[in-house]
Amino acid sequence: MTDLTSPGSPELADSTLLEKVRGLVVSGVLPPGASVSEISLAKRFDVSRTPIRETLKQLQLEGLVEIRSKVGTFVREPTRREIVELFQLKESLEGLAAGLMARRGPVPELDILDRNVEESDRAGEAQDPGRYAELVDEFHRTIICGADSRKLLEHYDLLMNQLAFHRMVLRTAEHPGRIRASTAEHRAVLEMIRAKDHFAAESAMRNHVYASVREVLTDPRTATQEN
Repeated sequence: MTDLTSPGSPELADSTLLEKVRGLVVSGVLPPGASVSEISLAKRFDVSRTPIRETLKQLQLEGLVEIRSKVGTFVREPTRREIVELFQLKESLEGLAAGLMARRGPVPELDILDRNVEESDRAGEAQDPGRYAELVDEFHRTIICGADSRKLLEHYDLLMNQLAFHRMVLRTAEHPGRIRASTAEHRAVLEMIRAKDHFAAESAMRNHVYASVREVLTDPRTATQEN
């Protein structure tokens, strides 16, 4: 059982309890299959077991944990089928977002993406998967925000929670050449957005997401269960 009694990390300190516990799962602090202790979580976040229990029920609805009666709660990993289906949705949502952002013209998010791609190059040169995973999260979320669609953002947040995407990026970033290839794909998306070519921006983003899911599915740590 993973030890959760140590203090929470600074980036989680001001989050709600649900966000804190969800963050432990999607970041990989609580790995797939790990037993989740209500007592340990209550001590970690200095709350009673009742709000922890309610939080875990919500995470079960999101597909992140599995509560087994009289056995315990465990971190759930999506099956291969679920991963494929979730990435299909991710491809559609992010492709749409890239196209919408391209139509908006000059927006502040473009400067964030420029910096992001430059830092991604440096993370690749340094072979720093952790830093690169952070930059991947920022890149994709910036494009979602740049689309300026509240409903799109709502659906995207739920999707990314179910996918535990950050954990998957950490895995695939270790694949030889993947950081460099992924950064090139990001740059292609950015170039099409800057060119205000919404069709090409959507296509470039879809191609990038498709390349990402192929990397995930070839990773030996990805779930082998089909259904």
